[in-house]
Amino acid sequence: MEKDRPVIYLFTDGAASGNPGPGGYGVVMKCAVEGPDGQKRLAVKEMSGGFRRTTNNRMELLAVITGLEAIRWKNAEVEVWSDSSYVVKAVSEGWLENWKRTGFKKKKNMDLWLRFDAVNKLHRVRFHWLKGHAGHPENERCDALAVAAYHAPDLPEDTGYTEEEQTLI
Repeated sequence: MEKDRPVIYLFTDGAASGNPGPGGYGVVMKCAVEGPDGQKRLAVKEMSGGFRRTTNNRMELLAVITGLEAIRWKNAEVEVWSDSSYVVKAVSEGWLENWKRTGFKKKKNMDLWLRFDAVNKLHRVRFHWLKGHAGHPENERCDALAVAAYHAPDLPEDTGYTEEEQTLI
């Protein structure tokens, strides 16, 4: 019989300097794990990345995707905390399902939404919105990771970002 898996708390943030402009994302994952001595301890993993030209919304969504893709087992219980109304409402209020039905007609970031949809289906995910830049420790850490990521030298291209797509209504 498989042991109960811990709940994973996934905190995410994206940032761009200009929109579009250099952008980055930050992720903080936390979960309680049992050590070799049988004692519970908090495991924390941080991730970040950046691109030379992208948008804030792409980075917000990519942060969630990166966190979910880092989970090492299927059917994980995941609590996602994001300050992005775009991401939280798209999932929680059914926007994504409507966009898929219409083939993403006049919608941005289809490449990332399809990638999100695939990884999201692997887990039991609940989204929570939190106010950004309001002193929440994990959100502030994610923001710092995202900003540091877009200040890194030699940022790669965001191959999914196109100027044409970003002018859609």
